[in-house]
Amino acid sequence: MPILGVHIMQLLGLNNVTTKYGDLTAIRDVSLSIEEGHIISIVGSNGAGKTTLLNTISGVLPCAEGTISFADKRINRLPPHKIVEEGIIQVPEGRLLFPDMTVLENLELGAFNSRSRKSIPSLLDMVYSYFPKLKDREAQLAGTLSGGEQQMVAIGRGLMAKPKLLMLDEPSLGLSPLVVKSVFETIQKIKSDGITVLLVEQNVFQSMMISDDVYVLENGSIILNGQGKELLKDPRVREAYLGI
Repeated sequence: MPILGVHIMQLLGLNNVTTKYGDLTAIRDVSLSIEEGHIISIVGSNGAGKTTLLNTISGVLPCAEGTISFADKRINRLPPHKIVEEGIIQVPEGRLLFPDMTVLENLELGAFNSRSRKSIPSLLDMVYSYFPKLKDREAQLAGTLSGGEQQMVAIGRGLMAKPKLLMLDEPSLGLSPLVVKSVFETIQKIKSDGITVLLVEQNVFQSMMISDDVYVLENGSIILNGQGKELLKDPRVREAYLGI
């Protein structure tokens, strides 16, 4: 039950969204709602359509059918750079840093949009508050960092764009358990600072534990939706994704 006097706003809404690769339907009739200030997870097996869904929201892939709204504005006909200007920032799977540029240069590239360009010093301070190690690595080439440090830069670069919605695609992939723990702690801190997070993550248990709401995607369609810790009790989720 909502707290009396507290209004929770829907930040992102998808209504019967379908995305295609040629004649192949990758996601079909997907509807979801993301409330402001929440962490929402999309879980599913490889090939379920999770990254396709993020790419559709960010405008990298066209929405063939349905509508996408952000802060009460329809965005599915906007080009990707305009969607970034609205405040939707995607941190891609695999980090995709510029390896021959320094940590600082990679971070500064995140602040190219008009919403963040004038705030680079304060945004850098914010990123370094999340990832103090990056302050010491400012002049180091991104390609020489460890995998965990590169993921810090990737998330930091996303934060430099002043996101209202930060979309993270597999942020823990290939990282050690200790670094994975740190990544999830940082995601929770980002939420506590008022940034809404949409998380695609192969670590189903950890993502469900920190999420306000979870959508289970299978073969391009949403088959389950609920609160993260409650879905962990669902026998279908336990068998399919937790091996229990």
